[in-house]
Amino acid sequence: MEFQREPGRIYAEEEGRVIAEVTFPDRDGAADIDHTFVDDTLRGQGVAGQLLRAAADQIRAEGKRAGATCSYAEIWFERHPEEADLLCP
Repeated sequence: MEFQREPGRIYAEEEGRVIAEVTFPDRDGAADIDHTFVDDTLRGQGVAGQLLRAAADQIRAEGKRAGATCSYAEIWFERHPEEADLLCP
């Protein structure tokens, strides 16, 4: 799946509608991963994990730290302790 990227957002569209998305707006100099969405037709295919990986890579490339207020993002970071250095203390 090919994702579109813009500041604070990575997403995929199909026929003009968003089918997958993660948002991470800047809040006080850190990215807050606050929303992850995957359309029902894509569930169980690892798309949410791909979105979080892309977001983590983009946040890291921008030299920022991240917070995870989205419940899926919290779980993703728990499952990927190698990314813990990205999280704000």
